[in-house]
Amino acid sequence: MATQQNTRLGIWLMIATCAVFAVQDALSRHLAESHSVFMVVMIRFWFFGLFAVALAARSPGGLRAAARTEFPVLQALRGVLLVAEISVIVFGFVKLGLIASHAVFTCYPLLVAALSGPVLGEKVGWRRWAAIFVGFVGVLIILEPGFGVFSPWALLPLISAFGFALYGLLTRYVSRKDSASVSFLWTGVAGGLAMTPFGLTHWSAMTPTEWALMLSLCGTSAFSHWLLIRAYEVAEASAVQPFAFLQLVFIAFVGMTFFGETLRPNVAIGSGIVVAAGIFTLWRQRVRERAALRP
Repeated sequence: MATQQNTRLGIWLMIATCAVFAVQDALSRHLAESHSVFMVVMIRFWFFGLFAVALAARSPGGLRAAARTEFPVLQALRGVLLVAEISVIVFGFVKLGLIASHAVFTCYPLLVAALSGPVLGEKVGWRRWAAIFVGFVGVLIILEPGFGVFSPWALLPLISAFGFALYGLLTRYVSRKDSASVSFLWTGVAGGLAMTPFGLTHWSAMTPTEWALMLSLCGTSAFSHWLLIRAYEVAEASAVQPFAFLQLVFIAFVGMTFFGETLRPNVAIGSGIVVAAGIFTLWRQRVRERAALRP
């Protein structure tokens, strides 16, 4: 039975997703300041993998059906890409802070648009290329070469954004034949397996309080994913995706309130440019999709 469309509910679910993402990233930064990023991400993906297996076991056809894929190599690569991308951005949280890292990472929709041609064979018009160029001018303003944010560590969120964009494009590619449940299972299991050797070699003991925070991180990860799935179930992706940029607002609040971070003027201006370019790119994509549906 098809889910009834409710754009207003979808928007509120996306806003809630952004708020939970901000809490999730704050927990990741806090834990990674005292323990290895590899260990923190490994435990998170162990939970993700077990959660995915439990959902698959309860689905029609069980685990066997959920694991059946037309793209086993690409599905495994997606899991590895995601766990690597998350590890890189968490390193960025520790080295740069939440606000600066997310300000740069926000350019990933522009990377998706730029890479959709070579990866998926989609046509990218001059308007979207212009938006991509403007967006990366915004990234340069954020990085401010020679000052503040710019350092070798500033490349971490940019690398992470590239990895996440490639992950998103591969997800779109495999979705041509594989269902979302298949992709979800492969992401959790492949990511968890790939991270285990790195996490175990960097294992360190955690206090009961840190274990409570770790469990909270795992819980928020699962909850945010559920909220995101629900948002896309009840509303068109093109209607709710622009509200994903609100994560920057929540991140700024969390970073300044709990970690003593500051919002530098160049970061605020550059982020505004990147967000505007990203929203324009999403709008142009929606226009193209609607034009393609016309008789």
